Amino acid sequence: QKMTKSIETLVDDIYALFTNDEEITIEKKHLDAFAEAVVASVASAISEVRKEREPNLRLSLVGHKDRKIWYEMRGAKKEPLPAPTLIKFLYGHILEELLILFTKVAGHEIKEEQAELHVNGVKGHKDATIDGVLIDFKSASSFSFKKFRDGSILTDDPFGYIAQLSSYSEADNNPNAGFVVIDKTTGELCYCPIDDMDMINPVTRIDDIRKFLKSDEPPEKCYSSVADGAGGNFKLAFGCNYCDYKFTCWKDANDGKGIRTFMYSNGPKHLVTVGKTPNVPEITDAAQV
Repeated sequence: QKMTKSIETLVDDIYALFTNDEEITIEKKHLDAFAEAVVASVASAISEVRKEREPNLRLSLVGHKDRKIWYEMRGAKKEPLPAPTLIKFLYGHILEELLILFTKVAGHEIKEEQAELHVNGVKGHKDATIDGVLIDFKSASSFSFKKFRDGSILTDDPFGYIAQLSSYSEADNNPNAGFVVIDKTTGELCYCPIDDMDMINPVTRIDDIRKFLKSDEPPEKCYSSVADGAGGNFKLAFGCNYCDYKFTCWKDANDGKGIRTFMYSNGPKHLVTVGKTPNVPEITDAAQV
């Protein structure tokens, strides 16, 4: 039966677990592995948030922007993430564990979970190989999910997922690779294969990273600021909003005063040039946003 399963049918096979009339038996070992992974995710999210990690180049970082990698590897101070964001990361991890459980219960072959990989002296861990395909599990917002579903992630990839998968593919010597993604809001799933023509060369990329890390000056900014309205205000680009180093990176903003953050009804807005002061509260403690 397993021989007929392929990664292309995975999503339908998982959906069928919930819609088929036939009784499904879940093996205890699969439930135990899921429970253990969830417990570990919760424990580490709550207890390890405050631990500072030694800077270390990992394959998961290879797709990040140059300047962000430079700050990370130089041990620049990370800005504290707000509690809701950390909780969101946690349930993202839990959803990814759920995808692994569904894959097993749906009868697909899953191997080498969290196997260690190496490319050009850099270490990483892949999620798993399913039906012979190297898979990275992702949980995504509806906005990001659409990019995986329609393939636009190939041209619009602010978090460097393609480079990350390219590194795993190279290290694993497996050109068949893709993402299995769950929409955190709707519960929809999709499989997004990545053709090896669309992958980067991770060996060259790692050489480039090592080169710019030798410099004492950070690489140029990853994104330019974006005009916000007609009053002469400029805000951070989308890619900067989620960066741990934005306040360090943009300390020259607003004539050296740094980023100014204003709280709008739909969330905070980080301004690097204030031509006209917004008529909303200004947040002076970055940790609140």
